[in-house]
Amino acid sequence: MQNKTGIFKDKQDFVEQYRDRCKTQLGKEFEDLNEHERFFCLAKLIADKARQTGLKTHVKGEKRVYYFSLEFLLGPLLDNYLLNYGVRDLVDEALKDMGDDLETLCRQEADPGLGNGGLGRLAACFLDSMAHEGIAGNGNGMRYQYGLFRQEIVGGRQVERTDDWLSHGYPWESRKNESAVIVQFGGQVVRHEDNGYFWFTQEGGEFVKAVPYDVPIVGYGAKKVNELRLWKAEPSKDNFDLDAFNAGDYTKAFAFRANVQAISTILYPNDAGEHGRLLRLKQEYLFVSAGLQSILRTYEREYGADRWSELAEHVSIHTNDTHPAMCGPELMRILVDEKRVDFDEAFRIARATCSYTNHTVMPEALEKWPISTFRNLLPRLYMIIEEIDRRYRDGFPRTGSNWSDALKNTAILWDGQVRMANLSVIFSHSVNGVSALHTKIIEDSVLHDFYKLTPEKFNNKTNGVSHRRFLGNANRALSGLITQAIGDKWYDDAMELEKLAAFEGDDGFLEDFAKAKQTEKERLARYVKEVTGEVIDTSTVFDTQVKRFHAYKRQLLNVFKVLDIYNRMINEGFEPQPTTFVFSGKAAQSYTFAKEVIRLINSVADVINNDPRVSDRIKVVFIPNFAVSNAQIIYPATEVSEQISTAGTEASGTSNMKFMMNGAITLGTYDGSNVEICDLVGEENIKIFGLRANEVEAIKEGGRYFAWNEYNADRARLGRVVDMLVDGSLAHLSGNFESVHDELMVNNDQYLVLKDFHGYVQAWEELMSGYDNRRLWNRMALHNTAKAGYFSSDRTIRSYAEDIWHIGK
Repeated sequence: MQNKTGIFKDKQDFVEQYRDRCKTQLGKEFEDLNEHERFFCLAKLIADKARQTGLKTHVKGEKRVYYFSLEFLLGPLLDNYLLNYGVRDLVDEALKDMGDDLETLCRQEADPGLGNGGLGRLAACFLDSMAHEGIAGNGNGMRYQYGLFRQEIVGGRQVERTDDWLSHGYPWESRKNESAVIVQFGGQVVRHEDNGYFWFTQEGGEFVKAVPYDVPIVGYGAKKVNELRLWKAEPSKDNFDLDAFNAGDYTKAFAFRANVQAISTILYPNDAGEHGRLLRLKQEYLFVSAGLQSILRTYEREYGADRWSELAEHVSIHTNDTHPAMCGPELMRILVDEKRVDFDEAFRIARATCSYTNHTVMPEALEKWPISTFRNLLPRLYMIIEEIDRRYRDGFPRTGSNWSDALKNTAILWDGQVRMANLSVIFSHSVNGVSALHTKIIEDSVLHDFYKLTPEKFNNKTNGVSHRRFLGNANRALSGLITQAIGDKWYDDAMELEKLAAFEGDDGFLEDFAKAKQTEKERLARYVKEVTGEVIDTSTVFDTQVKRFHAYKRQLLNVFKVLDIYNRMINEGFEPQPTTFVFSGKAAQSYTFAKEVIRLINSVADVINNDPRVSDRIKVVFIPNFAVSNAQIIYPATEVSEQISTAGTEASGTSNMKFMMNGAITLGTYDGSNVEICDLVGEENIKIFGLRANEVEAIKEGGRYFAWNEYNADRARLGRVVDMLVDGSLAHLSGNFESVHDELMVNNDQYLVLKDFHGYVQAWEELMSGYDNRRLWNRMALHNTAKAGYFSSDRTIRSYAEDIWHIGK
């Protein structure tokens, strides 16, 4: 790739700047630095270049988008930014001349675990695409001291270790002390009046200083460099208890500081208890309030203190799920109490400025807070919400026989709870789903009563991912082949990948395509050997399911398939296509069922991988600590992409897109964005099985599903697999799986694992039967890559910009 941005004139210029940075940053010559120090200096150099570019690409008066998300899974940035600047090859060659290696240095980078899964990765992709599209789009999130957790597997069980991603510093961030703001919790609300105008203040309570750390976001081609602002909680003043310290009570001396810093210590504190719930609510309010104070300060500086009515013309505030739901009322609080804007006008401004993306189809997953907790912590905000809720109720149309049910479903306050999804909808001018099916479900079910009231608010924005990272950075072998065939414009415009369709009948290209896949399979095999000790055969099919562990994602169904194959090999002489089954993903610390499924996978691996009757033909591996960095090794090597959630439960999914870009063939349900993948590639280039969403809904509503009927109808295969959970067959590593068995057979298999079992196994066998025809398989795989351009987050962001944020290009 050519040096398109001019940050280095040539290799010699890079070497001189890099060597100089090593001396100024650490006071050593390049040759005297260890690998991490070399990485740190290189990252610092590129970060400074990014900030300089940001100053050049800032346009005064342009509309700005602020993307509020409690999660941002950035992944490693060095390789991505070198690619986006167009200097990756130049730097790689220069480092080789210096006796080092770019890939080695990139491996030194921490992978910040500032997210749980797809939500945080989507947010990061959107920031990348906003910068690429030339949109002034900045992220607003939390700077957690520790990431979600570092997952280890001990005795087959998930063990959570501290993810100390800041232990060696983070070269991309810059602390902005001068931009710190104060966030207030608790206290008493005091009413004020001045010539008939009323406003309120909070007196007393707890004052926390929110300090921003800015991370540059470099778009491809460096058309734009935006910022991700991450907030850290610190004491507003040093309440160090000197008397307690001198008395030897060191814990008490530092108690206040510790309590404040806990707010930004860890993502998603365990909220099973009251302390955890309170801490999480503090997190959500802190990053919302701090972000809005910062935004309004910038707006006032640029446009003056008398143009608040025009805010929505210059600022868009987008809330990613319900964690930032307080953006609307907090914006009102600042406008009314600090800027003296009329209450009704402030509500109009908030709705015009804010927009909301819904990410769930399950009503039980919609966030709610007890009114007592919310009111005690955020008394003024609660007053505003209560007044808006009162007005909403008073103005609710009382027509139709079920108007009272519709009011019950849409009110913000109900049954002693603050309902954050309802809050988000009422305070937004736009509500979108993230796949065509998901949007239909929220319109027809989850938010149906809102949709009937204001259908014009609702729209679909099918998710996308960064093709530059998950193909360009992740898959050197394939991206190089693509560029050789069609040029490098596909980095800038993912729809250029369509040109690959012309090579689907080219035997030479298909062979090269297969070689690229083999190269990546060998890279993954080396990684698996390094982190697990397992040796995997790269001539086998790599069948992969990697994502957050949850019952609806049905990793359990995948395990049942593997056990069924194993049983049939032992008892019936069944000879499946040789396959390596790859699993990876984390379960939330308090999610017992999901953690048991991880333990089950490792127990199945222990049985199968140590059974010489089958271990030469099938193998199971669990890759620990799934993160962006190892995802970039897994996606390129995969040949079968498992996307098997119960139809109607996955809002979109994005791993399906990343696998598709890398030439994997989807085996999945007609759920989330699988539907749109199927439409794009054609049914002959994907394998769909199982119940459709409407069939799942009919089964649940009809109350006519009984797990025991499925079990009894096939005792030989399905029944045998279910029995293995409790009969000792899988107990050698760490015991039986009674809780998993009970979830299916006592709690009646909520996600229809048993119902979809036979269709799933049959679909897998039919897909695998075509693997030996490698020309046809490679053509299908290439066709998936060729059609993947639609799923670039660039396309998604253009749609957001035009339809929701109203940004003219």
